[in-house]
Amino acid sequence: MNDRPVLVINTGSSTIKYQLLEVGDGEGTVLASGLVDRIGSAGSTLVHRAAGQPDLTVEEPIADHEAGFRGVLDAFEKTGIPADLAVVGHRVVHGGERFDGPALVDDNVLAAIRELTPLAPLHNPSNALGIEVARRLYPDLPQVAVFDTAFHRTMPARAYRYALPRELADRYGIRRFGFHGTSHQYVSRRAAEHLGRPIDELALITLHLGNGASAAAVAGGRCIDTSMGLTPLAGLVMGTRSGDIDPAVVFHLHREAGLALDEIETILTKQSGLLGLAGAGDVREVRARIEAGDPEAAEALDIFCYRVRGYVGAYAAALGRVDAIVFTAGIGENDPQIRADVCDGLQGFGVRVDGGRNSAPERGTRAVSAADSLVQVLVVPTDEELEIARQALDLAGGLR
Repeated sequence: MNDRPVLVINTGSSTIKYQLLEVGDGEGTVLASGLVDRIGSAGSTLVHRAAGQPDLTVEEPIADHEAGFRGVLDAFEKTGIPADLAVVGHRVVHGGERFDGPALVDDNVLAAIRELTPLAPLHNPSNALGIEVARRLYPDLPQVAVFDTAFHRTMPARAYRYALPRELADRYGIRRFGFHGTSHQYVSRRAAEHLGRPIDELALITLHLGNGASAAAVAGGRCIDTSMGLTPLAGLVMGTRSGDIDPAVVFHLHREAGLALDEIETILTKQSGLLGLAGAGDVREVRARIEAGDPEAAEALDIFCYRVRGYVGAYAAALGRVDAIVFTAGIGENDPQIRADVCDGLQGFGVRVDGGRNSAPERGTRAVSAADSLVQVLVVPTDEELEIARQALDLAGGLR
């Protein structure tokens, strides 16, 4: 077993999120984590958390990402964190059709990530920048890119192909890619472990419900369908994203409201979803508004749960049977009422939730289904950083 830690990095346009993990055969151990924020702006900060130590906060100008990374290395040194790493794993949002698994970074891989920028203009350039800087700081260390889209690359054409002219779609790479892949992959494996069954025997529906939300149908450990599409805008209702709508809404808003395409894009991605329906994008605030008697907030959560339930039904048909429904991410793990409301109406599929189990203040992987439920309903806390670390170690040959 590898005894050197893995550094997992998620680089944004003005941020660096990171975790340093020891990866064993079971759960990983987080040695340190942190966030470098507002890079290149006034008020830059670095907050570093090391196990068993007070938080280290640095408030000083951070000119660029390289300075941010050097600040992280300095924080490791100040808190006595081992510098002898096994590998650096990078979260990369979009792998397009080029990457169907993690990739050991070389110049060609880095160039390919940059070439996929049109599919993820807000993410891939930053992800690539983080890799570039880390390669300079760790020139002798393996760097592995782990893609949000990779797990979904096993989808058959009937799930990923849109009914557009083939030549046009193929030329511009227009297809369903899906996202949150590391989360869906991680919780699928953890669900199989909890059930004590080989993953290749299981039919699972995984529900990653957070500010961003997606569903996946997983047969034998392989994704056969997922709700997000070419971009993370499609599928379920989310905190600020609309999810599925009639594409003609775009034309209608352009023609009738006189809105430009970039204005419509902003509406659909940043002003819609729960925020547009209820005036709040956070489910906790939406629920507070419901308790205060706000009917629009109640309707918003009803729409949210109805759309999730619809995908569960669709994926039950796609899979042919369902062994377990898996709830994960911030809402899925922490909101028992959402879980109950999503499952309400699925009794005809053999889904029954136990109210006591579902509302118990427990953490960790657990079943919340009733004893007579034909389908297991599980809550599995996701750990995308651990999944990235495992994939990076596996590819770099460090786990075994």
